Amino acid sequence: MTVRLLKIVGANAERSRSHNRQMVLGRIRAGGRMGRAEIARASGLSTQAVSNIIADLLEDGLILEQGRRASTRGQPPVQYGLNAQGGYAFGVEVRPDAVLAALIDFAGETVFTDRRPLPASDRDTVTARVKALKSAALRRTGVSPDRLLGAGLVMPGPFGATGITGHETELSGWANVDPHAWFSDALDLPVFVENDANAAAMAERVSGAAMEVDSFAYLYFGAGLGLGVLANGQLIAGAYGNAGEIGHIPVPCAGKTVPLEEAVSRLSLQRALTGVTAAPLQQETLAELFAAEDPALMAWLDRAAEPLSAAIEIIENIFDPQTVILGGAMPDNLLDRLIMGVDLPKRSVANRPDRALPRLTRGTSGRMTATLGAAALVINRAVTPSIAAVP
Repeated sequence: MTVRLLKIVGANAERSRSHNRQMVLGRIRAGGRMGRAEIARASGLSTQAVSNIIADLLEDGLILEQGRRASTRGQPPVQYGLNAQGGYAFGVEVRPDAVLAALIDFAGETVFTDRRPLPASDRDTVTARVKALKSAALRRTGVSPDRLLGAGLVMPGPFGATGITGHETELSGWANVDPHAWFSDALDLPVFVENDANAAAMAERVSGAAMEVDSFAYLYFGAGLGLGVLANGQLIAGAYGNAGEIGHIPVPCAGKTVPLEEAVSRLSLQRALTGVTAAPLQQETLAELFAAEDPALMAWLDRAAEPLSAAIEIIENIFDPQTVILGGAMPDNLLDRLIMGVDLPKRSVANRPDRALPRLTRGTSGRMTATLGAAALVINRAVTPSIAAVP
């Protein structure tokens, strides 16, 4: 079998200006501060091409001069870094019962978050909430509208009519709507649309547990359970944006075979705890129940170990990630307990002696993970070039 390695490369005339800008911004972001010659060596671009791009980025306000590096000979080279206030990204997460929003700066720092209840999920109601949140974000932060690089929009999948539509974890009323076109027009911004798991994975990539990890899998607790996978810094989306619908795969659980989501998800936990309360449980309540070692919660955690272990085996052997991250709308102590209960499979490509990262770990972006991920989609697009295959 012949293996072709993929690596990110820059180019001069034969590649687009947009690609090369992304290349330079990505190198500066990864390096913190870099000089023109360093960027040229790292990207494969000529020094002249880098100089032209640097001039454009300075004019656009996306980077700043950040002093000079000491040198033993000649003039010390000027160092460049990202300008955190040079651009902002608006992120929106649409849930069946609420709309959440975040504004992050170019360095990935959160400067605004808000949540508005959603009495109905029709287009007019959702759109009015989203537009109101955008206005609130700009008003409270004082950010100029012309500094908005774009908006990321997160909705629960699957997108379009599929063979697994009709589940209670989905957003009703949007199956035949193109959300990209709809919200691009409503917000007058470039809009990037993803499912919640993919966006949550991107949040971990931009400012969470996977900041220095190029290829990883992210198991996301929304109402159901989703999977976001990044390979070489790029999301694996699938033909119609529905890659990662892992909640519907069959897994073993207590002598039966069930869809993963029926055994490992917030909805399945809610059902297990209906003797405690029938209302949707907040994370604070779940954390308190865990601290009190609630019997129903402990029993659910024990049952979840087998199906979750099976899911990890599938993910590792299909995607060969550097690590699998568990996160989303679950308290940290529950996620840690779930991780402790997983029996990491020995028959896995991830079971190797030269590992640099744990096979399974917890994310760090918290309850706003998918919302922040929606905004992170915009930042990632600005600093991540397309991947070119190199023989």
